[in-house]
Amino acid sequence: MTALLPLLLGFALPVNADTHAGFPLQKSPGTGGEGTVEQFDTNAYSLPQSNLSMTKRLDFSVGNSFFRNPWVEAPSSTVARDGLGPLFNTNSCQGCHIKDGRGHPPGIDEPSVSLFLRLAVPADPDADAEMLLTHGFKPAPVYGSQLQTAALPGAQPEADLVLTWKKLTKTLADGTKVELREPVYQIENPNYGPLPDGLLVSPRVAPPMIGMGLLETIPITDIEALADPEDADGDGISGKLNQVWDLATNQTKPGRFGWKAAEPDVHQQSMGAFAGDMGLTSSLKPTTDCTPEQECDRFPDGGQPEVSDKIANFVTFYAKSLAVPARRNMEEPSVQKGAQLFNDTGCAGCHTPRHTTGTDPERPDLSKQTIWPYSDMLLHDMGPALADGRDEFLANGNEWRTQPLWGIGLAQTVNPQAGFLHDGRARTLEEAILWHGGEAAPAVARFSQFSADNRRALLDFLNSL
Repeated sequence: MTALLPLLLGFALPVNADTHAGFPLQKSPGTGGEGTVEQFDTNAYSLPQSNLSMTKRLDFSVGNSFFRNPWVEAPSSTVARDGLGPLFNTNSCQGCHIKDGRGHPPGIDEPSVSLFLRLAVPADPDADAEMLLTHGFKPAPVYGSQLQTAALPGAQPEADLVLTWKKLTKTLADGTKVELREPVYQIENPNYGPLPDGLLVSPRVAPPMIGMGLLETIPITDIEALADPEDADGDGISGKLNQVWDLATNQTKPGRFGWKAAEPDVHQQSMGAFAGDMGLTSSLKPTTDCTPEQECDRFPDGGQPEVSDKIANFVTFYAKSLAVPARRNMEEPSVQKGAQLFNDTGCAGCHTPRHTTGTDPERPDLSKQTIWPYSDMLLHDMGPALADGRDEFLANGNEWRTQPLWGIGLAQTVNPQAGFLHDGRARTLEEAILWHGGEAAPAVARFSQFSADNRRALLDFLNSL
């Protein structure tokens, strides 16, 4: 019977094949290279690289403590972790990145913690040229670049974020109906005056933390080689690199991290989160998102900077050292069939399966690793349904960075409430696929034409990652 399964399923098992439809097929479960871990429970995203030395594991543990534990109001006896706020979204990194995984939209009557709104207003390319160069957008007057929905006693949060849902139905070729939900965001009870005209909002749910150090170690030349902004090869895919401001060098640099690839490296991404999400200063980000009108300087601070360089480095090391879990169920015929279908549909055109990291003299555990993140790290037009209408450096309102897919099958094991896509709207991977548009529209059309068995095979493949 085992020998007949390929014939019954209607495909040839890629037992010896290294590629299919021009894209590589993963044959080893070591998705994160030699640092891959075999952890498949709620802690699947929380382990250090398995090839990390014992001395570096101590640094990982210290970074973990500052990532996991709450920061508090200053002054406090907890001097290493005081200075929170006065305006913020959460009091710990773990509060957004639940178990180092994805956040989720708030439920009914639940405060929004792991989803927030980025803010901006339309910019004048000439008058705001310096702002656009260094920030990538023009922050909203008074309310800044991020809506902060929590505050210390004695301060008022900026406003309340209210989320409601519109139900949509997508009918597939075989008559199957899939219910989708579209988020509708409202900002209510603004406490610092009227919201500005033309306010642009971009919802962002916390992404998973795994494999970030590996992604940072991919040579930028390899990512540039995948870019095709003018679609010169005519395949309908025109990925491009974002070009962002590097605060450490005060110059433009390719962007890699964040939903719109607006951060150049893990350290700047982490310090930006301290400043925007928790109201904490660092040497790299010496100011928070508080504006003069909000008078945040009337509250005591936790030192200058509040996140010391030592703590900042520990947290960055932790964020760069979280291991990727191994593939599962790779020998199942449905998973192998799904891997072929993933390539056939063109999904691999953006979700590039394989990369090889470069050399980092300080991080041999990240160096020269063959990894399978399923991302080209580039910006792509995802169509109007997912657009936020808010530019960020070279990313326009329709463009998002290709999200790595490694570990995605464990997302809801780590956080049962986790959603998919940049705002968590998709409750399932099937919903996430059906929301894709723009450059991904042809692939979605092919998926929609699949039989139920083929759709299940593709989803089995994704759940094996």
